[in-house]
Amino acid sequence: MQGPPTIFDRRAVRRHRDRAAAGLAGYDFLLREVANRLADCLPDIKRSFPTALDLGCHSGQLAEVLAGRGGIEWLLQCDLSPAMLAHAAGPRLAADEEALPFADAQFDLILSVLSLHWVNDLPGTLAQIRRALKPDGLFLAAMLGGGSLEELRQALLTAEVEVMGGVSPRVSPFVDPHDAGALLQRAGFALPVVDTDRIVLSYADPFAMMAELRGLGESNAVAGRQDHFTPRGVLQAGARHYHQTHGDRNGRIPATFQIITLSGWAPHESQPKPLPRGSGQMPLADALD
Repeated sequence: MQGPPTIFDRRAVRRHRDRAAAGLAGYDFLLREVANRLADCLPDIKRSFPTALDLGCHSGQLAEVLAGRGGIEWLLQCDLSPAMLAHAAGPRLAADEEALPFADAQFDLILSVLSLHWVNDLPGTLAQIRRALKPDGLFLAAMLGGGSLEELRQALLTAEVEVMGGVSPRVSPFVDPHDAGALLQRAGFALPVVDTDRIVLSYADPFAMMAELRGLGESNAVAGRQDHFTPRGVLQAGARHYHQTHGDRNGRIPATFQIITLSGWAPHESQPKPLPRGSGQMPLADALD
């Protein structure tokens, strides 16, 4: 049997994170902003989660902003990159999101911030997460969605056609928000909820933006990427198209990040369930009126 398609080079993902680890504090604004937004969801849930897992923790940004929210008493931080983990504080473990080393029903809460968009087998990873949760445990994650870096994608495609006469994958493919809910259901989560938001950052030029992506450990890790440096002519043409199409009156350019927030519960008998089909007492026509 064939496994899931290899979209991303996971060894490259790890190398990029290892390389970015020492200087991440200078580039982690987006990580901290999304971590804060995710942590803000916990006070709205009238539950305590004593045992929690931060999956794809980078260097501990989420742990720093949680500040005891959600009644978390013990938080295990997990990342693909040992170099990232060396900068985190508290219990931590190097592990791959695609092969979680946890027995079933270990955690009350599993969180993840801007990491799962690099997973090849996202349905399989979500199924492993669901199994690692205790019954009625919560999964809460934020990941990049399909609208992310759309300006950069358009500029590089246009530039590469202009200079090289063809295109290659230079920006990672991301999950479409419309598919995310179905993936949660397929993995066995109850009460799945998907929300989207957009964060738009401003840069002096595309080169400053790409430097920040490298500083985050978010360089291109698509398996089908070119194995050589991008030609200078493509980069220069891409920067020109970026400014022409998206630049503002001050000469700055935007970079859009679409954030998909996922939540779902490990099934439990106490959770609300839909009524059986055909059990409704009101005709549909009356409800529509």
